[in-house]
Amino acid sequence: MAELAPLLMFLTVCVALMSGYPVAFTLAGTALLYAGLGVVSGHFDPQLLLALPDRLFGTMTNTTLIAVPLFVLMGVMLEKSRLAEELLGNLAKACGTMPGGLGISVVLVGMLLAASTGIVGATVVTMGLMSLPTMLKRGYDPSLAAGTICATGTLGQIIPPSIALVLLGDILSGAYQQAQINMGVFNPQPVSVGDLFVGAVVPGLILVVIYIAYLMLAATVKPACAPKISRSETLNRRRVLLSLLPPIGLIALVLGSIISGAATPTEAAGVGALGATLLALGKRQLNRQRLREVVLSTTSVTAMVFTILIGASLFSLVFRGFGGEELIEHFFSQLPGGTFTAVLVVMVVIFLLGFILDFIEITFVVVPIVGPVLLAMGVDPVWLGIMIALNLQTSFLTPPFGFALFYLRGVAPDSLATGAIYRGVIPFIVLQLLLLTALAIWPELVTWLPRQLQQ
Repeated sequence: MAELAPLLMFLTVCVALMSGYPVAFTLAGTALLYAGLGVVSGHFDPQLLLALPDRLFGTMTNTTLIAVPLFVLMGVMLEKSRLAEELLGNLAKACGTMPGGLGISVVLVGMLLAASTGIVGATVVTMGLMSLPTMLKRGYDPSLAAGTICATGTLGQIIPPSIALVLLGDILSGAYQQAQINMGVFNPQPVSVGDLFVGAVVPGLILVVIYIAYLMLAATVKPACAPKISRSETLNRRRVLLSLLPPIGLIALVLGSIISGAATPTEAAGVGALGATLLALGKRQLNRQRLREVVLSTTSVTAMVFTILIGASLFSLVFRGFGGEELIEHFFSQLPGGTFTAVLVVMVVIFLLGFILDFIEITFVVVPIVGPVLLAMGVDPVWLGIMIALNLQTSFLTPPFGFALFYLRGVAPDSLATGAIYRGVIPFIVLQLLLLTALAIWPELVTWLPRQLQQ
């Protein structure tokens, strides 16, 4: 029975989360419950729990994680100060005469907003409130409008710089070092958040391009589903350019400084947060009330992330104490097909878990468990991180349980049928599955750019 404890722990967490219990306390409570039962039955060494304070201190002193509140502040500032709304309006007018122009502007603005916040719910809700009424008013097909917003909202999983990649990069870094030590490499090669950012650039751009191509194709084949706006509503190109340069320049500065090596992700996040604040002040969109909303929202998201991290740290400690890592390693080693099958199984499990868990829980709970085993089998850590991020993005879009669908349903008018939302996301799911397949066949799409910059 003790051999099944790791599996029972995992199932208990899933059941508790589906029952609506808070994630952080579910993880910590489940770990303490099973640790207590293990101590009483003699199957768990209580001395292992003494490692928890060191783990928490390591989290507190991890400078990479300082990027989390700074990137959140940057994204929330762009959202609350209405800079994102202004950007959407100007881009819509600039692209309005193109086939699917308004939809293209939604993708581009959503890409920038998703990259800033990295939180699927925040981006989908914001884009739903800002753009869905406009798209429906302009005569866009409800399914196409809903699918575009849901798909765009999930871009924060893959477009750098995002919170998802910051957290995933930090966890994979530890998993990679542990995997190398387990293999007898006592001078392990590091993998950083910056490596993950660079690896995500090409897949992220490909995804945005195929989204835009699909919208243009849909608008060309069936113009009634994505009407153009009249030329009288378009803006002078110079005015559009002047309005777009500040926010786009800010994102480019943050990402460019990381890719070039001029700044760490944490330093770049500080620049981004300061830059977003200065932009809001310069455009006179920041007052005391909005600043209060920004600070409260940033504090709330940051507290949620770190509380979950603490609970997940305790959970993974107890999980390993029961021999969970050895159990997974044995399971993978018995699979036919070797590394390919092991990666496929993990991807399927993560995809299914994406229906009931957010990316933060999956990053903190699942990746530390399976990561060291897969990396010890020779899987590239940057490629694995991007595959996980894109996989979760697809999961969050998939009916009937996708998180993005629930978020949009919560802010969409009653006239928009749930079935229309489901139909709208199917083409985008197909596009993402095609990209996942392409990355599996050609890992160089992820690994080429990081290797070029390391030379």
